[in-house]
Amino acid sequence: MARFVRKDKREIGLPQDELLFHGRQKMDETLKRLIIYGPGSTRAEGQPEDSSQTEAAAGEVEELEVENLRELSEMERKPGTVTWLNIDGVHDEEVLREIGKFYDLDPIMLSNIMNVNQRASVQEYENAIYINLKMLHYQDQNSAASSPSAGDFGPEDRIVSEQLSLVIKDSLIISFQEHKGDVFNPVRERIRRRRRIFSSGADYLAFALIDVVIDTYILILSQLGDKIENLEDDLIDGTDRSLLEQIYTAKKELNYLRKNTLPTREMVLQLSKIDSDLIHDDHAVFVKEMIDNSSLMVESAESYREILSDQLTMHHTHVSAKLNDIMKILTIFSAIFIPLTFIAGIYGTNFDYIPELSFRYAYFVMLGVMVGVAVGMLLFFRSRKWFR
Repeated sequence: MARFVRKDKREIGLPQDELLFHGRQKMDETLKRLIIYGPGSTRAEGQPEDSSQTEAAAGEVEELEVENLRELSEMERKPGTVTWLNIDGVHDEEVLREIGKFYDLDPIMLSNIMNVNQRASVQEYENAIYINLKMLHYQDQNSAASSPSAGDFGPEDRIVSEQLSLVIKDSLIISFQEHKGDVFNPVRERIRRRRRIFSSGADYLAFALIDVVIDTYILILSQLGDKIENLEDDLIDGTDRSLLEQIYTAKKELNYLRKNTLPTREMVLQLSKIDSDLIHDDHAVFVKEMIDNSSLMVESAESYREILSDQLTMHHTHVSAKLNDIMKILTIFSAIFIPLTFIAGIYGTNFDYIPELSFRYAYFVMLGVMVGVAVGMLLFFRSRKWFR
């Protein structure tokens, strides 16, 4: 399947708000995970509340899996709490339609969520902000996890991506992923440990999620960079054909990384220009930090791209130099044997009378002349520094 451009015939001519899944299904069922946190508390509707329970519940972090969205309506959320609903699997039209109806989401937004081949972007709606970007994982030949060790590039080295969609509403974040498993564990740990994110709003949580995705880009890029730099050391030592294959593998994966990260920087720049009540002015500094990180990522990717091009040129230069050395040796031997062949050809002719043939030592004289010619030519070539 193409990794850069994907289009299905079913998508041609569809209205923008049509709920149709575009992509490859990666989960059998949709999984809904909920985190509610903040200085306030949550309790089931109708549950008695006394002062001791309220004090104990204040500042709690609730994590649960939700089977039905009706369970959410039975929860009473106090002011100051933030709700993070994470949806794993965006292939089910009925589930997406139910979520859209429950949270009053625009149909075009839902259609964009189900199209996993979209470019990173940010869109402002009347009651929400929609952000989508790519979440990347690096599969190394030495490990199925996203923590490759520095070493050689292999055919199993591959960057895989999935679309991440974020919906920002007042005190609510909904994240949509293609399958279970993400890079958000550091954010969850910050919530559990009641860091600054615990007492901040939903926009701060959205920025934290985007920031950890960008940090993962930089981590993957640094891991690629370690291998690229190792390639440069190997190129100095030799010109094995496997090095050429590794360079092409690195270029392919780096181009795929750039293809997914360049739009992310543009998305962050667009996000910094949004003037919405859903984004607090106090959090603008974090958007600037994301801009700096995304710029660092893009600049580093460009640097490694140039390094790979230089390595490819270096490899071809080494191969050409090696070939030139071989051709030089063959040319020298050919040049030496040309006069020797000429001498041997004279005495191999069919004339009746060749004066030297009657001389008793003529054969040895001819051999001496041939050796002298060969040695003389070698000394001449060496004096001209044609070989060492």
